Order: sequence, then structure tokens, then C-alpha cells
Amino acid sequence: MTLANNMYLCVVNLLKYYFINLLKKHCIMNKMKWMVLFMSITMIFSGCASMNNTGKGAAIGGGSGAALGAILGGVIGKGKGAAIGAAIGTAVGAGTGALIGKKMDKAAAEAKQIEGAQVEQITDNNGLQAVKVTFDSGILFTTGNATLSAAAKSALSKFANNVLNQNRDMDVSIYGYTDNQGWRNSTAEQSRQKNLNLSQERAQSVASYLLNCGVSSNQIKGVQGMGESDPIASNDTAAGREQNRRVEVYMYASEQMIKDAQAASN
Repeated sequence: MTLANNMYLCVVNLLKYYFINLLKKHCIMNKMKWMVLFMSITMIFSGCASMNNTGKGAAIGGGSGAALGAILGGVIGKGKGAAIGAAIGTAVGAGTGALIGKKMDKAAAEAKQIEGAQVEQITDNNGLQAVKVTFDSGILFTTGNATLSAAAKSALSKFANNVLNQNRDMDVSIYGYTDNQGWRNSTAEQSRQKNLNLSQERAQSVASYLLNCGVSSNQIKGVQGMGESDPIASNDTAAGREQNRRVEVYMYASEQMIKDAQAASN
């Protein structure tokens, strides 16, 4: 074995170690899934050791890429990887992924024009590029209620008309969140439940307004309140709590978009 091959295998082993520890840190899988994950990563990188550069690119765009993408989707999507992505039941090829990626790039660029929207490009459960748009609840709602503000309606109207209605072959899931602050005259458990209910009402308010703006009900695949779960900042500070009060909108390839991209790439 050459020195170059030895160095390559060292890099592969380091990457395997990195991914496993990264995923452990996020605690997104149970023991059985960890076994499957380790085997998948081992097969991905072991296969790469004997491939040329062209073969490696095809593997990442196909079955191996889909497996790794599902893992990353779970991490980036804060445990929602399994819910973010059409249920297609098959690996997606490199050509299909590239075509969908271009559409997602365009949708992300359009979403970035919306005032108050924070845009990230992530990976869905199929290993495909997706878009996450986060709206601060401070922009959308006044404290303790789920009634949209005038500024929120303006931002969501633009989001519906300039992004979602221009990309009707994308599926959408909406998640609402709160901070962990308690409610007056309520126990800790009662406060958690009230926060969960509030997050659901806020997610539903966003979904209902988008529907009023012409977004198809078939396009919205899920609306869910997550309550105090998955904080993105510390609840110990006012600034952190403000970040945790949010609504996340995920845009990802629908089953039809995937079929169309597969047909176009063949």
C-alpha cells in the first residue's frame, strides 16, 4: 500500500470518528439506529477508498449521498430530519439532486428578500437540498398570543406570493416554538403545556395566513407546535429567549418535483 493510500485511509477513519461523535452530541438516534449508522458510514467511506473521483461523485449523489444526507438533515433540522422530505422510498441520483439543488438555490435567494426572514440551506431526509426560513415570533406576534401583527402579515404575504406561489412543486412544513418562561398562576407542567399550545396556535396562524395568500393546501404537509423544545439559544437571557420564540418554515422537494427531476436527468 502506498503512502498516499495510507494517508487517505487515515483521513477516512478521522471522518468516520467525527461524524459519529457529532451525531452522538445531538442525540438523534437510538442504539439500533447507531448500529445502522456506523455500518452505513463504514460502507460509504470504504467504498470511496477504491473509487476514482468520478465514482465518488456518483456515490455521494446517489445512495450513499441519500444516506448521509438523511443523517445531516436530522442534525441540521433539529431532529426533524425524518419529517422533512418526501417519502419516495428510493435513492436519488446525482443528476436529480443537482437539478433540485438549483431550484432550492433560487427559492433561498427569493426568501432572503423577505424582511425579518432568516434563511438557511439544509439537507432533507432524501439527501436533497432544502430551505429553512425562520421568522422571529417577536416580528410575527405580540407577547403571549397567536394573532399576527401587521408587519407579520406584510412579510408573510411577500413570502407567499414571491416564494411559495412561485415554487408550487415544493412541499412545506411549519413548526412553532416558544421560550421556557412560565405562565402566571401556573405550575411548571401547566406552563409547558400552555407554551406547547401557544406554539401550535402560532404555527397554525402562519399556515392559515399563507393559505389566505393563495398557497395551496396540498403544498402544506405539516403544521406542528414544538413548545419549549429545541432551543437555538440560551433561555437564561432575554436575547436568547427572543431567538427561541420563532416559527420555522421548511421548503423541500415534493414527490412530484423529484419525479420530474429524475425524468429530466435521464
